[in-house]
Amino acid sequence: MLPRLKVSDNRRFLTTADGAPFFWLGDTVWELFHRLDRDETERYLRDRAAKGFNVIQAVALAELDGLRTPNANGDLPLHDLDPTRPNEAYFQHVDWVVERANELGIYVALLPTWGDKWNRRWGKGPEVFTSENAAVFGEWLGRRYKDAAMIWVVGGDRGPDHDGHVAIIRETARGLRRGDGGAHLITMHPWGAHGSAQWFHGVDWLDFNVRQNGHEAHWNRYSQIKDDYDRVPVRPVFDMEPLYEGHPINASADSHGYATAADVRRTFYWSVFYGGCGYTYGHHSIWQCWAPGREPINKPPMFWTEALDEAGSAQMIHGKRLMESRPMLTRIPDDDLIAPSPCLPFVPGAGLYRFNATRDAEGRYGMIYAPVGRKFRVRLHKLAGPTLKAWWFNPRDGTATAAGEFANEGEREFMPPAPGEVLDWVLVLDQASQGYGAPGKTR
Repeated sequence: MLPRLKVSDNRRFLTTADGAPFFWLGDTVWELFHRLDRDETERYLRDRAAKGFNVIQAVALAELDGLRTPNANGDLPLHDLDPTRPNEAYFQHVDWVVERANELGIYVALLPTWGDKWNRRWGKGPEVFTSENAAVFGEWLGRRYKDAAMIWVVGGDRGPDHDGHVAIIRETARGLRRGDGGAHLITMHPWGAHGSAQWFHGVDWLDFNVRQNGHEAHWNRYSQIKDDYDRVPVRPVFDMEPLYEGHPINASADSHGYATAADVRRTFYWSVFYGGCGYTYGHHSIWQCWAPGREPINKPPMFWTEALDEAGSAQMIHGKRLMESRPMLTRIPDDDLIAPSPCLPFVPGAGLYRFNATRDAEGRYGMIYAPVGRKFRVRLHKLAGPTLKAWWFNPRDGTATAAGEFANEGEREFMPPAPGEVLDWVLVLDQASQGYGAPGKTR
């Protein structure tokens, strides 16, 4: 059985119940319960477990006509579109998926419903929820999955437009908590370019904040993680829906083309270095489980089975291992580690080529993300100890190359290993006396 998760003592991170750091590396498969059969689900889960994902995000009442189009077994989730009358056959399949994911070491971040079931700003609906039946449905789910390894995610890609919508989200969360007795963490998945903190930062049922920074490729959107990081009271935060691999950038394939592995690597390091306690990857074909015979949503570039092998999904584990290879619970965002050049758009940069930094609060290590091969200078005084050891970490393959030791004095210039190229790197600077191993090596 996977250990339960909790918020760290300093309120910045997630840990297991015994206090071990937990870096959320999620994958997005919103239509999992609705569209995949058991064999397909097994293929998906085994692939994601092998790639180091420890969370999958899926929806019980799915977006793509999830109330009126049966799942792969021919079952609908509700009787007569009534949230107080769940269909046992449908949820027995959900049970099996959750149990199988847990057996493979994966937590399930379960959305009780997609938001068009209570706020049909777009999507097929129909709207079936009120604050009253949302509480009933939430409590029923909470009891059913009390002992599973799971995280609750209310909301479902919608912002509450009025008090009635706020009440539906609130009562869903309260119902879940009554049902599971507080066994699982709860957050809220907002709509694009927003965060849960906008509506719910101070409420008692919200354990951590998430953002949907959305399908934008430039750094500005992802720097908003820092805005939520700085809120009071302190809560963990991370990006639950950034730019997906294979997704039309800005939702327009014709104008902007498709996101690549390089795009999702940039959003990973921007989000995490700005204070995120984890990150969720996604692929445009996988979230919708697009397969032959299904209507495509916004021009997916390939079927979901092909998308399993996309480069970005295999590279996410390198970032997770990098974070795990240094003390995680004392990490803070600190762009001041980077000395700006006379031309600020050059360093720290802008657009696709923004440098950003994170470090240990006590200065035992620092990391600078360089999305492009440009010289940059580091303010070494932000780090502790008389001697520093440098490494270049490759986010594409997870390798680390030692780059020398030197006195911790003033500023020092660094050049990434591929100057002038659009290849990203992480410079890792360690207090030499700590004796850390190579970045990304956790054993």
